[in-house]
Amino acid sequence: MSTNEHDWLALKPQEPSPSQCCGSGCKPCIYDVYEKELARWERARAKQDKSLLMEKKEQSNNSELNPDTFTAFNISSVEQLTEDTYQYKFELPGNSSLRLSLGQHIVLRGVVDGLEVQRAYTPISPGNAEGYFEVLMKCYGAGLMSQYIKTWKKGDVVFWRGPFGGFPYRPNKHGELLMLASGTGLAPMLPILQSITNDEEDETFVTLVGCFRTFDKIYLKPLLQDLARYWNIRIFYVLSQETSLEKLPWSYQENTYTGRLSEDLLKTIINSCRRKPYVLICGSSAFNEDMSRYLKAAGIEENCCFVF
Repeated sequence: MSTNEHDWLALKPQEPSPSQCCGSGCKPCIYDVYEKELARWERARAKQDKSLLMEKKEQSNNSELNPDTFTAFNISSVEQLTEDTYQYKFELPGNSSLRLSLGQHIVLRGVVDGLEVQRAYTPISPGNAEGYFEVLMKCYGAGLMSQYIKTWKKGDVVFWRGPFGGFPYRPNKHGELLMLASGTGLAPMLPILQSITNDEEDETFVTLVGCFRTFDKIYLKPLLQDLARYWNIRIFYVLSQETSLEKLPWSYQENTYTGRLSEDLLKTIINSCRRKPYVLICGSSAFNEDMSRYLKAAGIEENCCFVF
């Protein structure tokens, strides 16, 4: 192999490993980015012009979110919410904003033991929040990304790209939104809720059903309690590992159920909705599948549901 050929092969983009795909249907996906870079490399090689590769950027430090490249952000605070869930706050320069549409997610890149991994997370801060954004993250014992996240501390720099996805919300389009959230599936619901409560012209009713294991594992209780004070917002809790409501604060007892969110309970909640609901679902794959099945049994059409 000639020296020139060796140099070109050294510049060839590497195909991503499965761990580098977050699996959230991003456009562009990491594989789309790879195909784009590979095509650029092939054009440059055909013309024997390495200057054509200068467009390639793997990461940026300009603090502007980009779907194609990873951008560096500083961690400004770390708050532990439960034994395995954390709220991270990231700095944005000046009064800049991520300008996210409702429900959009961003992709985090981490490296653990030399293996690059990527995962998708939805910021919980309002899309127009100035100077910062916040992300809710759950750490799993054996998770590769969790191992990386657990090392974070204030002042660390991490890399994000995006935004992707989102829920095409328009004020007053739906009479009522029924939000079914399991654990950190609460994240994409919060910006939508805050958008509704911050808009005096938006009279959409909202019923949020948050599913958690125990009362202690309910995230962001003060924020949820504040939101529940609005005239058009109801919040129910379903606690799978609680057996009695007696030990819960009285303010939670009336709107909390024990056990899992079953088909019968979901029908009861749907029947209590003030208007025909449009349903938003976010949780594990198993949770999403169960909720979709229960909704179908309750007569909710597929075109009246959105799964994050």
